[in-house]
Amino acid sequence: MKVLHVIPSLSPTLGGPTQVALNIVKALRGQGIDAEIVTTNQDCTGVLDVPLNRLVEYQDVPVWFLPAFGYSLKEYLFSSALTKWLWQHINKYDILDNHYLFSYAPTCAGAIARWKKIPYTVRTQGQLAPWALKQSILKKQLYTAIVERHNLNQAAAIHCTTSGEVEDLRKFGINTPTITLPLGVEQPEKLSAAKSELYQLYNIPQERLIILFLSRLHYKKRPDLLINSLSKIVAQNRNFHLIMAGSGEKDYINYLQQLVHKYDLINHVSFPGFITGRQKNILLQGSDIFALPSYSENFGIAVAEAMAAGLPVIVTAGVQIAPEIATAHAGIIIEGETELTNAITKLLKSTQLRSQLSKNAIELTKKRYAWSPISRQLSYFYAEIINK
Repeated sequence: MKVLHVIPSLSPTLGGPTQVALNIVKALRGQGIDAEIVTTNQDCTGVLDVPLNRLVEYQDVPVWFLPAFGYSLKEYLFSSALTKWLWQHINKYDILDNHYLFSYAPTCAGAIARWKKIPYTVRTQGQLAPWALKQSILKKQLYTAIVERHNLNQAAAIHCTTSGEVEDLRKFGINTPTITLPLGVEQPEKLSAAKSELYQLYNIPQERLIILFLSRLHYKKRPDLLINSLSKIVAQNRNFHLIMAGSGEKDYINYLQQLVHKYDLINHVSFPGFITGRQKNILLQGSDIFALPSYSENFGIAVAEAMAAGLPVIVTAGVQIAPEIATAHAGIIIEGETELTNAITKLLKSTQLRSQLSKNAIELTKKRYAWSPISRQLSYFYAEIINK
């Protein structure tokens, strides 16, 4: 079986979607599946420094990088080179797995696959959630009418990560068969000195508990809500430090930093920027609480990574794995600012509660979000589709 994953970009700053694509292919190859990725060289600040027009090993995964036209991840990411490559090479693959909607690469791949009678699946990546559909609504309605609805209707299957994502798909009017499989996370390599390294790295007093926000700094993720909540806590409890790790638009980061100054939280908040590799593991294993008060997340890979590292999590109901977190008692589900403030206060005060949620979080990720069984099930679905 030969599988091709198509994604508009593998920019590291995209966070979860990039890691998901790489980890899925890596896990499939671990099952003996010949899986590859084709994408563009687009990065948020220009282009990735990668070889073009040939198969390369990128983070232990075989990837074809083709040149994109333009220099912004907000754009359509048209690539004539990708179009030509797909037309010439698509027949070498038994099935395509297309990531994202409303973007050129998966749309083009779906059209060529239909023409050449190659089955394909689609990952909607939470882009059909009500909140997501309201963003750039006119463009999405036009794109849907012209190509996306047909692209979804003609897919062999839609890969959803939660039952909530299936519900969003049906509300959108798509009746294509679905595959409901969660995403996976790797259990992190244990760093025994993570906490002491974290305190030293960010010059934080060791008596403080660390609250971690690890995601894109974007209004969708509501990091401002987190800062507002801490401004209400600091009068009664100053024994915390918030680390807001992630990249974002300069103007929005400036806005967040102004909030920190406004509430006199300068000595309680750090903005380390985009973090990866060992430093990311230090953050995950050295922190005490993880918070992501996002409007909408189809899965929330950062949340799963935090739980795998043993962090009790605070998330909104908009994070679609929230029901699983609640059932496993692995975190606290909140709605607005008052609930967020109460949840943080409760966790800051109770070592016992943090410990219990931590144990449950680790257990949940081992049982539910391990890549090996997920990739086995996914390869089974691929085979079913190809055989039909």
